[in-house]
Amino acid sequence: MRLRRGCRGWWIALLAALADRLSKVAVARLVPRATALLPGILNLRPVENRGMAFSLLSGQSLLLTVFTALLIAGLAAWLVARPDEPRLTRAGLWLIVGGGLGNLYDRLTAGGVADFIELAFVRFAVFNVADVCICVGAAMAIVGELGSRE
Repeated sequence: MRLRRGCRGWWIALLAALADRLSKVAVARLVPRATALLPGILNLRPVENRGMAFSLLSGQSLLLTVFTALLIAGLAAWLVARPDEPRLTRAGLWLIVGGGLGNLYDRLTAGGVADFIELAFVRFAVFNVADVCICVGAAMAIVGELGSRE
């Protein structure tokens, strides 16, 4: 029973990983070069990132792959073992797992992560749907934890 309760929310990870994969396939097939989606606001610019956020640790594919896999496995195991965490916290953490799975798939199959979302109005890193899931998930988990402390 505890295992079943601990797995609640796994579908969030599945949907996040699926959304990431589908978006990357669509961009790879439909957007061969940088394209203004919303001029001055949002560009689609396919690039490969062989590092992590902001291209840190570029060229360390094996290290990043192992590290990512261990983090995903550890976080999923923690979620299964701690079924009584606040719902918002759990949803956010499952979103992080899904985003991690999306980027891990890229690392395992291509040696790097496919990024394509570029904000045109600010100088910032190019990112992808998995990265958005990870950041939004982290924010949700923090808010969930802060809300549960009251």
